[in-house]
Amino acid sequence: MKNHANTSDRRRFLQAVAAGGATLAFGKSIVGVAKEGDGGEPLRVALTGAGGQGKVLMEAARRIPGVRFQAVCDIWPYNREWMTGRLRAYTHVCNAYEDYREMLDKEKDLQAVLVATPDFWHARHTIACLNAGLHVYCEAPMANTILDARRMVEAARRSGKLLQIGQQRRSNPQYRFCYEKLLQEKKLLGRIVAANGQWNRGVQLPRGWPRRASIDPATLKKHGYESMDRFRNWRWYKGLGSGPVVELGSHQIDVYNWFLGARPTSVVASGRTNYYDKAIHEWYDTVVAVYEYEAAQGAVTASYQVLSANRYDGYIERFLGDNGTLAISQRSDRARLYPDLIGGSDTAPWVACLKKGYLTVPPEWRALLERHHKTDEQFAELFVHQSLEFPGPMVVEQLSCGLPVKLDKPIHQPHLENFFDAIRGRTKLTCPAEVGYETAVTVLKVNEAAEAGRRLEFKAEEFVV
Repeated sequence: MKNHANTSDRRRFLQAVAAGGATLAFGKSIVGVAKEGDGGEPLRVALTGAGGQGKVLMEAARRIPGVRFQAVCDIWPYNREWMTGRLRAYTHVCNAYEDYREMLDKEKDLQAVLVATPDFWHARHTIACLNAGLHVYCEAPMANTILDARRMVEAARRSGKLLQIGQQRRSNPQYRFCYEKLLQEKKLLGRIVAANGQWNRGVQLPRGWPRRASIDPATLKKHGYESMDRFRNWRWYKGLGSGPVVELGSHQIDVYNWFLGARPTSVVASGRTNYYDKAIHEWYDTVVAVYEYEAAQGAVTASYQVLSANRYDGYIERFLGDNGTLAISQRSDRARLYPDLIGGSDTAPWVACLKKGYLTVPPEWRALLERHHKTDEQFAELFVHQSLEFPGPMVVEQLSCGLPVKLDKPIHQPHLENFFDAIRGRTKLTCPAEVGYETAVTVLKVNEAAEAGRRLEFKAEEFVV
């Protein structure tokens, strides 16, 4: 029988920003290499949700020394069989369960659970696992209601166990380098006045399934689904998915809060179904949101958009300051910096970055510099003077970051490493429950604003449990 699995599952997003112009490169010695070692006794881990995101987390976690999968839970036998077979190939011997409650009842020596189920199950699975004395890594978005997100924070506090929310950019070495070294230490952008981001996706066909592998109606109903179609396409339906800004923006708008060191004060949003059939696509497919922040340096306006029928520029975040712009994207080992220095601007931070090895002049510019007898420091000065030797705007369009995390290292792996290292007492979580809650409040308000058709204000107390 024909497999109707959606071929768009294998799509590849565009790289963040087209390269061009002058290039600087991060020095390789700047970002520390993640710790290796088995940490003593292996950590015994379970996975709930063996679908697409569960596979992503498994493939990242199984590469981490000292992590052993012991159980897999998913309501679909098709997923369970695939996952347990895959893990056996990696020498992980797992028990398989349909119901998470049975798993928690029988697997008494588990230490941690990775939750990768659909959004509406996040809170129930996370809280049950915390109450069972287990550490939890819960995929983003944290939950699809503020009440559920709050209950998750409260459960983590009561249990004394760790709850890491899967906003993985918080552990990404490239993001951490840009935040800690370029923005905080060297302040290369000057005062940030705006931010914008996007997650544009191409047309997505309905997800199908092998008909011989259909889940029986009673099991579907037990777990909250009216049909097999809704089970496979849960993101399209209200009450199951959270909407595109919550699902996708949880990762990117979280970076706004982090890099700006602030929470938004208001949001206005427009969400419409422009492309898909509204009868089967309950969530809007196109949305634009505009936040206002009052950061320590001053007011910031931040916009965010999701397109569901055009993937131009893929997904990216940009931070615009009065001295330059940083564009950064998770699926690349490159960030782009666009200087916007004017006469009288302080070039000292740029020169300092060159001297420290944070930035280096790439080979294609080296020959040009040598031909004009220019040093690296003089290269920085040219951003201001726009010498005739370098006509046109002095735009640095690409920063190639020499990261310890290579392109073939799964993008979720550093965040999972942080989670497991925190369990072992080596470090603190980069995205604990309280941070995830702040982001949940930030993104869920977009759905409310789009429905209301007007600007909504945030109160400071909304972000605190």
